[in-house]
Parts: sequence; structure tokens; C-alpha cells
Amino acid sequence: MKTISRAVTMAVAAGVFAILFATQAAAGCGDTSNLKGPFQFAQEPATDPSAGAASGTKAAPQYFGGGPTNPSIVGMWSVQFVSVGNVNHSPSIPDGAIVDFGYSQWHSDGTEMLNSGAHAPATQNYCLGVWGQTGFNAYELNHFALSYDPGTGLLAANVIIREQVILSPSGDLYSGTFTIDVYDPKGNHVDHIGGNINAQRVTVDTTTPVSST
Repeated sequence: MKTISRAVTMAVAAGVFAILFATQAAAGCGDTSNLKGPFQFAQEPATDPSAGAASGTKAAPQYFGGGPTNPSIVGMWSVQFVSVGNVNHSPSIPDGAIVDFGYSQWHSDGTEMLNSGAHAPATQNYCLGVWGQTGFNAYELNHFALSYDPGTGLLAANVIIREQVILSPSGDLYSGTFTIDVYDPKGNHVDHIGGNINAQRVTVDTTTPVSST
């Protein structure tokens, strides 16, 4: 009975996930033109583990390019883009709804790459950015994406994603705000949304995969 119950639960969860992103099949990385409910909602972000490290209950993490005394944004991250202030968008997007998720890599040369989990590979779900440090543990990202029509293979949209984020003292988490602006192939601005972004560092010891919830 437990096996059957687990199978039913997994099937229901998969069905909800499919409904959420089925309408995005024609939207590439960052494209918001086909967003439609029902939406998955984000959970509260993980707490900053630096408190434990400071108290001596947890070993201080060390990362390429930084550590707890000099944390670095460089590395691989599990990210969620959470809608805020888009209830008047067409269609309406409720606060707290996940509009994208995936893995992001920030490189030491100032470049960045995102694997967008909310978009099908046929529409282009990898996109690229550049970043700079704007203050102590503060960073800015300018990220460009191309969206394609999976049926014709033609360019459907150009997308610009901007982020302003703060790295936690431990270097394990970052959070901040994002905006997504969508332009048609002729350069006309056709959509805009914004919200909060939350990210948790992926390390060689990470065992939990990225999730939409």
C-alpha cells in the first residue's frame, strides 16, 4: 500500500508540475509571454548557516575565491525567481509564485551562465550574463537570453534579466531582486515582470537537486 500511495503522490506532483510549465513550451530562457497558472509557490529560503559557523558548531566553509571572512559569488548556485508585484500582469502572477528556477554559475572572469528549468531545451534554456561587484557582498548581474519558437526554429524574443543581490556572510546563500524585460525580434518592448531571487550554493557535498518548490 505504501508503494502504491507513493506512486500516486509522485504522479499527482508530476501532473501539477507539467500543468505549470506546459504553457511555457513556446517560451525560451527568461521569456514570460506564456506564463499561466496554476502556479507553484516558493518556500521560505534556507537560513544563513554562518551563525552556526560563528558559534563553533559548524566548520567554516571555504570556497574558491573566498571564505567566511571574504566570501565570493563565484561558484554554482541553485536559484529560484519568485514573483513580487505582478498581480496586474496579463495574466496575473500572484506574489510568491515561482516564475523560473534552475542552476546558475558565476565565473571568476565576470561572466555567468543560467540553466533555466522552467523552459524547454527546444526554446533555448541556457542563457548568459556578466556581473560586477557593487559593494561589500553586493553584486549586479546583466543577463541576456534568446528565445526561439520550437516549431519553426525562428527567434521569438530577446530577453534581458537584471539582478541586484547580496551574498550572505557565510558565502552559502544570496538573495535580492530581479527584473525580466522581453523584446520581440524587432526590438519592441513587449513584457516586464519583477520579483525576488533566492539562491543556495551547490558544493561537492550537495545531495538535494534544484526544485521548483
